[in-house]
Amino acid sequence: MAGLRLLLVEDDEALAELLAWHFKKQNFEVTHSCDGDEAILLARENPPDIMLLDWMIEGTSGIEVCRQLRRYSETANLPIIMLTARGEENDRIRGLETGADDYVTKPFSPRELVARTTAVLRRIRPALTKEQLTYADIEMDMVSHRVKRDGKVISIGPTEFRLLRHLMEYPRRVFSREKLLDYIWGQDSDIELRTVDVHIRRLRKALNQEGLPDLIRTVRSAGYALDIEES
Repeated sequence: MAGLRLLLVEDDEALAELLAWHFKKQNFEVTHSCDGDEAILLARENPPDIMLLDWMIEGTSGIEVCRQLRRYSETANLPIIMLTARGEENDRIRGLETGADDYVTKPFSPRELVARTTAVLRRIRPALTKEQLTYADIEMDMVSHRVKRDGKVISIGPTEFRLLRHLMEYPRRVFSREKLLDYIWGQDSDIELRTVDVHIRRLRKALNQEGLPDLIRTVRSAGYALDIEES
């Protein structure tokens, strides 16, 4: 599961360090916060692939963080696993009803938590757990960061790689420039929408060498999609 971004929200520094070690060992990119308010900002600015959220944290509580994130479009579908020492049935039900995708009671095994995190990702976003994505004649290897088209390796930059990966995770789905901007750069007001067009052009140039058909469809006034046009 190389390159998946994990936001760990835990105010127990020793536990956070232990969990970060285990997840980094599995090639997760870990961002740590011990404050609920900061966690909301981090999640909205650059949505991670999954969040581990402690119930009892500084500032806004974990349960309220979960509730608020479900209200925002950019984090409404963010996979969230709640971590807590509160093991009563009513607490578990409350956490799940608030929007958590799983609920893990302390103490727990870090290895089990990694396994449950992987299971949640596999269930919610199957493409994220794959080491390789394919669409038409495009192959993307997430471990080696290598892209092939028609069996030949093509060279693309890191931004174009993330852009292509996002399109390949959701083939045929049209993404607006705003959505692609948020995914690649986060909600950064210094980046202009036309920057997306620039990177789409670069990606197209790399993919369409030797006269291969263009698989990136432009939808007027809507955005872009990875799509094979029917003849």
